[in-house]
Amino acid sequence: MNKEKENFINPIDKDSITETPSTLPYAHERGGQLIKPIDKGRLKGNALAAMYEQSDMQLGQIREQIELLAKQAQAIHDRVNISERIYQADMSIKPLVGRTYYLYKRQKGQEMLSLVAPQEWGKSSTLEYVASVKLLADHTWEILNDE
Repeated sequence: MNKEKENFINPIDKDSITETPSTLPYAHERGGQLIKPIDKGRLKGNALAAMYEQSDMQLGQIREQIELLAKQAQAIHDRVNISERIYQADMSIKPLVGRTYYLYKRQKGQEMLSLVAPQEWGKSSTLEYVASVKLLADHTWEILNDE
């Protein structure tokens, strides 16, 4: 039997076999799990691309929120400005909350608040229409329409 072992010639090339198959970087038996080495550069590249995409999306959302806040702040600023102008204007009426009024400028530059709409004055009016406004509950004025 020993002699048989010595005379046995393995038909498989010695460079194609190993004594420790568990150290091979690939499956060494039929039905074995395929093992691929990780391409670290590609993995990092994909992770960076996903990170940038997610960050850009979140920054876009924050940018939209900032723009909305800026618009809201500008609207409040405009309400304060028109409210100051109206409270400095001539008023022969007591304004009621929720009603629409009209702000005009006279030829001498003095402003006045009126219940009469621009189209109701007729062509002979010397008043310059400034804005349609509505008195809010906090006694600021909302600009409905302005020139």
